[in-house]
Amino acid sequence: MLEGSFLLSSFTKENIFQPFNRFDEWMFSHCNPDEFKVEMMPIEQLEFWSFDKERTRIYHSSGRFFSIEGVHVETNFCGGLSWDQPIINQPEIGILGFITRVVEGVRYFLMQVKMEPGNINTIQISPSLQATKSNFTQVHKGKRPTYLEYFNGEKEVQVLSDCLQTEQGGRFLRKRNRNIIIEVKDELEVHNDFCWMTLYELKQLMYRDNILNMDTRSVLSTIPLIGEKLVCELEKDCSLLNEYPISDIGEKYIQSYITAKSLYSIDQLISWYTQQKFDIYMRVDNKSLSKLSGWRIGEYAIENCDRFFSVVGVKVTASSREICSWMQPLVKDNNIGLLAFIIKEINGVLHFMVQAKAEPGNIDVVELSPTVSCSNYEYVMKQDKRPPFFDLIFDSCSKILYDTYQSEEGGRFFKVQNRNLIVLIDREVIVPKNYIWMTLGQMKEFMRHGMFNIEARSIISSICFAK
Repeated sequence: MLEGSFLLSSFTKENIFQPFNRFDEWMFSHCNPDEFKVEMMPIEQLEFWSFDKERTRIYHSSGRFFSIEGVHVETNFCGGLSWDQPIINQPEIGILGFITRVVEGVRYFLMQVKMEPGNINTIQISPSLQATKSNFTQVHKGKRPTYLEYFNGEKEVQVLSDCLQTEQGGRFLRKRNRNIIIEVKDELEVHNDFCWMTLYELKQLMYRDNILNMDTRSVLSTIPLIGEKLVCELEKDCSLLNEYPISDIGEKYIQSYITAKSLYSIDQLISWYTQQKFDIYMRVDNKSLSKLSGWRIGEYAIENCDRFFSVVGVKVTASSREICSWMQPLVKDNNIGLLAFIIKEINGVLHFMVQAKAEPGNIDVVELSPTVSCSNYEYVMKQDKRPPFFDLIFDSCSKILYDTYQSEEGGRFFKVQNRNLIVLIDREVIVPKNYIWMTLGQMKEFMRHGMFNIEARSIISSICFAK
């Protein structure tokens, strides 16, 4: 019944290609400090990068890749706010893709160990293909990304999942990537930095800090773990999965995935979401980097006078990349953020508290977000006024089901990480108008249409049914 499915792969502990207990040895054998170096550089000395005459933005000489620009923001969200900030403008749509293959009835994922200049651990596990359009069109005049031919139409493949998903709306201006999962029928050459893994192994790595990169987590979140046909069968008889090693919380997640007994219907959720987009106002205007209120352009960074992020310059040496060395700006934030979903059983079914959140880089003003989403949570914890549900996360009566540190994409962010949590509560709570309860199945349906932000997808990617 489950042969070749994502669900069976999520229960499969035995990897015929490489035992999971050898994963660390394989991964860290690729981490040679002599091959990867990242040095801080003065921003105005970055090769091929420069300010324009008015110091309005930082851009690449090719006119491609991305630029760092300034914006002024005004919104009625959270009671009304206005501020200035730098933002990454990268209008290209990149590809984040998994190659999968079914071997002896089990679906395997081709994963890559990859260095990015902003990675906390230098190397992390990335998708089979992770490339911007500038990279895979070889604007840098370097090598073509490995396995590109499986995603650009050169090779015949079966597409299993394909959708556009957004990046961080607080740091990127209307940025999206194509998240795609394909299946190949024949064997392919596995290059040195790649290996086959089961979905169970990937889910286990989600319980470790900063191993799977942001792009991997994004694509993982889009996987339809339970196919439509199986959902219909399980609604009639859940005992069909009795032979599989499902955890107690996994059973509750499965029920939340397949149930028709949700607090709100899909139509009600769409109406609520539409209302949020109607009510919430956000205006984003271009503003010169040199004129941003509260920011200064220093030798090594564009810095904020308060507690926020900065933009820094780096020089990178990486022997395993398409080009061996380059320079670029990165967004840096030494503070750790907090991303958390509050979940609760309602009428016997797990529901997730979802927030409609406005950010300046969002394409449609509002995206669906974790219950709590804030930067520098240790600072927030000391404030008298904290975000809704913040205190519930650390309440002694709440049960933490998932708690890891996960970093943001190391190609644009310098060692930026967030604490990711799923917290179970059993008390009644007052629900603000921009929050709503959703089942896991409803969330996956909305996610298919690109409505959840990357912060939410990062947490959802961790959800595992297996013991």
